[in-house]
Amino acid sequence: MANTTGSLYLIPIPLADGILQTLPAEVATHTERIKHYFVENVRTARRFLRAMHATMPIEPIEFSEIDKHSDVNKNLLRQWLNEGHDVGVMSEAGCPGIADPGADIVAIAHSMNVTVVPLTGPNSLILALMSSGLTGQSFCFTGYIPVKEPLRSKRIKELEAQSIKERQTQLFIETPYRNDHLLADLLTHCQEGTRLCIAQNLTAPESFIKTKTVAEWKKEVPKMGKIPAVFLIHG
Repeated sequence: MANTTGSLYLIPIPLADGILQTLPAEVATHTERIKHYFVENVRTARRFLRAMHATMPIEPIEFSEIDKHSDVNKNLLRQWLNEGHDVGVMSEAGCPGIADPGADIVAIAHSMNVTVVPLTGPNSLILALMSSGLTGQSFCFTGYIPVKEPLRSKRIKELEAQSIKERQTQLFIETPYRNDHLLADLLTHCQEGTRLCIAQNLTAPESFIKTKTVAEWKKEVPKMGKIPAVFLIHG
């Protein structure tokens, strides 16, 4: 008997508003036909689909919202897949499951022996690493740095020490409204010779990507504002 379960498609979203040209044609092909989605934000997902397919009716499409504060509706996921529906997963920007919700959904799909299809698209971490000039032979994404002291400064120093020991690039991110605070802490707690890359608003016309030593950054500290960024260090 043929397997009639659906497949799970991991759908990338542009990193910056309106930059649809960063997506390959296969994203448009699949989003034109998929009618069942798990998404980080329903409003963002609807807006993306309308931008991709101006004449496609959005109302019949079914969405289930996922975020960092609520559990995945596992029963609904299994129902959709068992009914033979292909299911899409979308975060608010970039690739789902990478520093965004989605990994739990993929794990369930694998437990069901469902085909998982990652679609090609922009990922801020890889783009930042590519453009940093820091080593891509060995790197580690840490996620978020602790917000409160003394854990924050301790973690920064640990990551710098690991970078030096392993000759490894360390990548991390911050909630955008705390960007300037994190930059100040990095300049305070990292060694003068440590290289620091700031990669902000990637793929947008006004993107900002610069790598300097900590000592060089201290001479002219940029105001980052509330724009998404990736921070990279190499000691």
